[in-house]
Amino acid sequence: MKRSVLSRSVVCAAVVVVSALAQQYKAESAGAPPSNLPPGIAQALQKDGAKISGPNGTVCEIWLVSTAPQGPASGEENVTLPTIPHGSLLGVIRFPSQGSDRRGQVIKPGVYTLRYSMFPINGDHQGVAPQRDFFVLSRIEDDQDASAKPNFDALMALSRKASGTQHPLVMSIWKADDQNQSFSQQGDDWILQRKMGDTNLAMIVIGKASA
Repeated sequence: MKRSVLSRSVVCAAVVVVSALAQQYKAESAGAPPSNLPPGIAQALQKDGAKISGPNGTVCEIWLVSTAPQGPASGEENVTLPTIPHGSLLGVIRFPSQGSDRRGQVIKPGVYTLRYSMFPINGDHQGVAPQRDFFVLSRIEDDQDASAKPNFDALMALSRKASGTQHPLVMSIWKADDQNQSFSQQGDDWILQRKMGDTNLAMIVIGKASA
């Protein structure tokens, strides 16, 4: 499915607070994952991650899994990663300082798991993104089993515990159309593309939704 970031008016994605989107950001090596991760999660991750930095220092660091989990195609509509089972661990993200998602929800400093989910088709998410694929963030303290694949309700409950609100912490993702590993500004968003095995994943790491 072709995805145009520029056509999106509102996207829910986990990002840090940015004072001016015109500021420049860069991606570089983050080195090895945090040393205090649960062993199973640590073993699933790539040996080098991506560090996103800006005028005020490090924004976040992301380590994806070495290989994208695979299963039968879900048959879900408007998804770009239909063979990734719901709830699969796809990586971890570390925020060295307080961040915020596009809804203004606080993301406290710390390490969070990134699990795959899709926003539901219930009328509440119309227009949030061209695709339904998302990372859902949960605190590493509450989510330590790399092989777990929580169902939708269980995953949302984990993430609401991290957000402290009725809405989970989420990050917009999709399967990239190309195989480039890049970091670029597209409209008001900064897009990071990195590979998980043969899958090239794109994710919004910095941006601000327009009301």
